[in-house]
Amino acid sequence: MLSLNEKIHHLENYLSQQNENYADSFKEDIIMFINDFTDQNKLLSFLNNIVSFEEIENWADNLCSRIVLKFDSEGEEINDFIYDYIQFG
Repeated sequence: MLSLNEKIHHLENYLSQQNENYADSFKEDIIMFINDFTDQNKLLSFLNNIVSFEEIENWADNLCSRIVLKFDSEGEEINDFIYDYIQFG
């Protein structure tokens, strides 16, 4: 079983990887929003419900895809969009 710190470290590393496509370009926005990749950051508590590195990567990829498909830059802020996804999935 992965520790919370291992999950946080993997998420940070995955989000920091070089962009392979347009959706990946939003990983930087996620990094800036989360900002503090430590177990003290309450935003990262969603990782408690994730059990594998693959699920962490899927979570990040799904968020990036959702930004591409549904984010309206004229009607909302990217930070609000990311926060809603973290809180409500």
